[in-house]
Amino acid sequence: MKIDPKHLAQLSVIVEAGSFQSAANRLGTTQPALSRNMKALETRLGTPLFHREGRRSVANSLALRLARNGMAIRLAEEQAGIVADQTAKGSVGELRIGAPPIVSGRFLSEPMTRFIRANPNCSVEIRTGLVHELRSMLERGQIDLVFGPDSLAEPMDGLVFEELIDDGVGVMCRSGHVLATRKQIMASDLEAQVWLAHSRGSLLRQQTEAAMTASGVRSMQIGCETDSIRSVLEIVAETDLITTMPKATTAPYLEDRLVFLPFDHPQFHRPLGAIRRGNTRSSKIEDSFLHLLRQMFQS
Repeated sequence: MKIDPKHLAQLSVIVEAGSFQSAANRLGTTQPALSRNMKALETRLGTPLFHREGRRSVANSLALRLARNGMAIRLAEEQAGIVADQTAKGSVGELRIGAPPIVSGRFLSEPMTRFIRANPNCSVEIRTGLVHELRSMLERGQIDLVFGPDSLAEPMDGLVFEELIDDGVGVMCRSGHVLATRKQIMASDLEAQVWLAHSRGSLLRQQTEAAMTASGVRSMQIGCETDSIRSVLEIVAETDLITTMPKATTAPYLEDRLVFLPFDHPQFHRPLGAIRRGNTRSSKIEDSFLHLLRQMFQS
């Protein structure tokens, strides 16, 4: 049996108000119109909902039970209205973002904390992965926004990149390393060291090898290889292995244990920013998050 939810909601107001006239005033309708709707509901149910006590219509036990359902409908409508208003203001919705492990760690923690505090009703999902994994998730619509290097967004894929910060790559070692006191690092110095290398499928590994080759480093002695950013930081801090890491996103992890060496190359340039599908219109909540990132990085 299909019952008009509007009639149930009106029934709950009648029960609350205690009379048809008071309920009609609350609902902004007339008493005759409200009476017709209740007659239609009784016809649909095949049983009366009110009995007469003098000049008053009093709800029976069935009406009281159905009124509870009507109240639930009214509450749902009110909550939907609140959500709609908040959505219109950009303060509620769903934010699905992806980022490489090093970016999704401490680097994004402060902007994410600010965003969540400012948008408590927003559902936030953060996915981590390598560049090719993030690109696939973005193309399949599993995430709406990726915060990562510009190489993730190739024009042929229909992806749009907005640069927010230069996260240039640097050569890293522990603070007590023999190279840490050098004012200038030569290619021969890097050739003599044992490296902790990133996984072969990672962009950072490819960028490191390209920069080393362009800098005249003929070979890299790989002593350890891992796809765990946490392992990279911990191992380098406790050994004489050296590695490469993005400077801006790694800065929160340096403390007094790790340092970047005075060695640079144009190949280490690494624009970092927001990537999204070019054929999909961004939501207000995405625009709000990007606005927050722009403000933080500019300051």
